[in-house]
Amino acid sequence: MRSVKSTLKKIKGDASFRSFYRKKNNKKNSIIVYASKEKEKNLLIYDAINSLLIENKILAPKLYKENYKQNSIEIEDFGDDTIFKLLKKNGSNKINLYKKSIDLLIEIQKIKQNIIKNFKGKNYKVPIYENNKLFKEAKLFSDWYAKKYTSKKKLPTVNIEINKQIKFLLSNLKIKNETLVHRDFHVSNLMRHKKQLGTIDTQDALIGNRAYDLASLIDDVRFESSKKLKDIIYNYYLKLNKDKIDKVILLNDFQILSVIRNMKIIGIFERLATRDKKKTYLKLIPHAWKLIELRTQNNQIFDGLKRVLDINFPKKIRNLK
Repeated sequence: MRSVKSTLKKIKGDASFRSFYRKKNNKKNSIIVYASKEKEKNLLIYDAINSLLIENKILAPKLYKENYKQNSIEIEDFGDDTIFKLLKKNGSNKINLYKKSIDLLIEIQKIKQNIIKNFKGKNYKVPIYENNKLFKEAKLFSDWYAKKYTSKKKLPTVNIEINKQIKFLLSNLKIKNETLVHRDFHVSNLMRHKKQLGTIDTQDALIGNRAYDLASLIDDVRFESSKKLKDIIYNYYLKLNKDKIDKVILLNDFQILSVIRNMKIIGIFERLATRDKKKTYLKLIPHAWKLIELRTQNNQIFDGLKRVLDINFPKKIRNLK
């Protein structure tokens, strides 16, 4: 009888408090996810959302083993073929890869279930993505980024104005919170595995606005795409949902959530650099600014926000890496 020999190799992580290790043996590969901080979200809830997706025929990593007391779980290994990597490699295939990503998003958005048992045997109910949560996230821009580039004297006034504009935009969202939202539905979290497209990094999922994940995918800070490609992918989503969605309302919510999300991202990346000494994300901030500029131009709803951002964060600041 052959003995099973295993090797563990640390693999590239993300912006969370988790560490990932690839476990290789002569039977199968797996991923060990280790998290001592935010353990419930990063292990228990992560697997619960994966289970909910799997139950609804969406490809997500299966749980092989849990060792919650020792801060880890062992899950299915999807390999290394992220859509990000495939887009970089297959330039001519971009539209097809994005369309397959939209197809996956639509399947996720068909899920009506919002309760699943976690591996402790307890029910987990997916929370609602309330506006106050969206506000707290967008406020990270004021808390971390504005603080760095605004004088102490001006900062309170600037932040009051920014936060007022964020609240105004959130009050103008029209679509109900009734869709499963991944919240990080971008090309680095979508993977090709066994000729199928699946998703990872699901632990932040909530029930919210269907335009949020669409904005995450199309206005992705990690992967630069042309306005033409963005429009093709957006229109593909619209075409597949034309009987369910008012196109004027979808565009309104898409643009607002893209701007709010990229403000949050700028705040998070500044926090990662300042608090956690993870400076690699700073190089993505200029692209986040470009996405904000793209969605705020030629739309009166953003006039107030655009004015306060243009006055206090000129081009010279926005291009800093």
